[in-house]
Amino acid sequence: MLILEAVTGYSKVFYTFNFNNQLMIDPEKLMTAILDVTLLTVIMLIVSYFLVTQKRIIGPIMIMLGFISILSLVLFKAPMRLLKAEILFGVIDNGVLAIFALSGAELFGILGAIVGSLIGNAITDGFAGIFEGYEWQKIKKLKMTDKRTALTVAVGKFSGCLFGGGIVLTIAWSILNLV
Repeated sequence: MLILEAVTGYSKVFYTFNFNNQLMIDPEKLMTAILDVTLLTVIMLIVSYFLVTQKRIIGPIMIMLGFISILSLVLFKAPMRLLKAEILFGVIDNGVLAIFALSGAELFGILGAIVGSLIGNAITDGFAGIFEGYEWQKIKKLKMTDKRTALTVAVGKFSGCLFGGGIVLTIAWSILNLV
């Protein structure tokens, strides 16, 4: 194995190459990403467990959790630039998925919600991937350096999913007062 050290911005980044010339992630940075997403997951589960029955406020709560997840990047001193593509992916992914789940539940009950979610997830992953890919093509075309890390990609998608679902639920249950 060959380890290269590069200074990027405020911190040193270590790139590890194995003999097949494949780039491997720094294990410490991977653990930081896993720890952050796990902590955010626990917070989200606890908050949603106690507030899931509060239809009028669960959407805004999810949006607030999205902002809290982005703030976690500050704690780990991770670069917050270039989150646009990941957040956009999450907003499209969970926003449209929530519409499919709500529609399925309204038309066919719990089974409709499950099938609507699964089909909606496949469709939204495809469309969200188009927009995410487009954003990264723009970055490459502008010759900007790609400083994405496992942490920024994970938290960007995490927060975007909370924003997308929160926006749809806020519109459906808080503004339109749908059943």
